[in-house]
Amino acid sequence: MNLAVNIGKLRLKNPVMVASGTFGVEYDELVDINSLGAIVTKTVTVKGRIGNPPPRIVETSSGMLNSIGLENKGLEDFINNKIPLLTKIDTSVIVSIAGENENEFKKLAMRLSRISRVDGIELNLSCPNIKYGLQGGLLAQDEKATYRVVKAVRSATRLTVIAKLSPNVTDITKIARSAEAAGADAISLVNTFIGMAVDIEEKRPKLGNITGGLSGPAIKPIALRMVWEAHKELDIPIIGIGGIMDYKDALEFMLCGATAIQVGTANFVNPKASTEIVEGIKKYLKNNKIEDINKLIGKLKLG
Repeated sequence: MNLAVNIGKLRLKNPVMVASGTFGVEYDELVDINSLGAIVTKTVTVKGRIGNPPPRIVETSSGMLNSIGLENKGLEDFINNKIPLLTKIDTSVIVSIAGENENEFKKLAMRLSRISRVDGIELNLSCPNIKYGLQGGLLAQDEKATYRVVKAVRSATRLTVIAKLSPNVTDITKIARSAEAAGADAISLVNTFIGMAVDIEEKRPKLGNITGGLSGPAIKPIALRMVWEAHKELDIPIIGIGGIMDYKDALEFMLCGATAIQVGTANFVNPKASTEIVEGIKKYLKNNKIEDINKLIGKLKLG
């Protein structure tokens, strides 16, 4: 039985990845990290960020809102203190990066490309909790800005480049095609939806940043639709994200066209969710006498 999938130059042992900001190497006390296809690190920026004011996380109906604001200690701290921990694991490591402009993205990509433990780079073009100067919008809401950033990173690295896109757009296919044209090896769909929650007693927003990114089962139907739409337009792999809680959810994304998937919010609910999804997929393939996971990609029957 073959569970391996290809994402650019990367050959993952299986299609199950864990999403940026939802999983760390400290999980090795609870799960077998080496059984995963890849881990995506928390987003790194050139300089440290203190993030957004608290409260930063609010539970909602069938999901959660977060407004972390890309808090991290910066690139050099990541290289000195996080990379050594990643050398202990035996699975692909994809580093998520974000910058204020294409030059910062390029700088991050060039520096990380010199580190052997880094197998790929995911461009966080779509964090809804920070502003990029595009009239308060996201890079992934502007097809030209998306193209410029992906093109700059592509010129700076031979590593697999994945563009993580925002669902907060009118037509996801336009942005996805722009990322592909600029040289992305794959795209991740989708990042969180912009949302908010209100405390009726205090008559205030529940998040310190007012709005945040909605994730979890509540967004899965919309994420599935966007993956399906993008799959019809692209020649590069899609990594499906959005409310994946078990192996059935993962397989839905693959049938809609995803080559791999990322588990995010589920990690907070059940730290073993990602490894249980791997096992669930194996059992599904065995029970349905499917020898190769790749035979399921994009095989949604419409008639």
